[in-house]
Amino acid sequence: MPHTPLTADNSAVVLIDHEVGFSNLIGSHTIEENLNGTLALAKAAKLFDLPLIVTAGPEDFPAGPLYPELAQVLGDTPVIHRPPIFDAFENDQFAAAIEAAGRKKLIMAGIQTDVCLALTGLTALDRGYEVYIVVDASAATTKETHDTAVMRLVQAGAIPVNWLAVGSEILRGWVDQPLAPAFGELIEHLPSWRHDHVASNAIAKYATK
Repeated sequence: MPHTPLTADNSAVVLIDHEVGFSNLIGSHTIEENLNGTLALAKAAKLFDLPLIVTAGPEDFPAGPLYPELAQVLGDTPVIHRPPIFDAFENDQFAAAIEAAGRKKLIMAGIQTDVCLALTGLTALDRGYEVYIVVDASAATTKETHDTAVMRLVQAGAIPVNWLAVGSEILRGWVDQPLAPAFGELIEHLPSWRHDHVASNAIAKYATK
C-alpha cells in the first residue's frame, strides 16, 4: 500500500488507560520511559492541534487515575471513562468520539499493549482506519508480551512507530517550520538527547531560522 504521510489534517491521537495503577504492573518499560513517551505524544498532539481522544476505566476503578503529569498536559481535554471493557470501541461514547474526529489515521498508545490497546487497535483496523502503534508510549507486563502484541497488530496491518517518528513526520524538518522551536522543547522527554547539549543547541539554532 502506498505510504501517505501523517499530517495535522489526517491524524488523531488515541490514549488508552495511562493510569497510575496499571503503570505499577508494567515490565516492558520503566514507568519513567512510559511516562516520557506518553507525555511527549500528548504534547505533540496539542502542538499540532490533532484531535486527542483519551479513555480510561471508571473513575473509582482500582487502576486509579491518569498519570497526574498527563492530566496536567491534557488540561480541558475530556477523558472518556468507560466500563471495564477491553475493546474501547464497545463503548458508544468512545466510538462516537473517534467518528467525530473525522481522521483516517489513528495514532494509538496504551497500557496494556496486549489487552486494551491491541483489541481496540484491531477493531480500528476492521473499521477501516489506518492504525499507528506508538511503542514507547505503550507498555505491558513483560517485554515479550509487549513485543508480541505489537507483532500481532502489525500482522493485522498496523504500523509501529515511536513518538519522535510521529512528530517528525508531521513537522517535516527544523527549517522554515513555525512549530519547530516548540517541538524541539519535547526533547526533554528523550533522556539520551536531553543531556547532549551540542545536539540540543544545534536543534535550537536551526529551529529558530
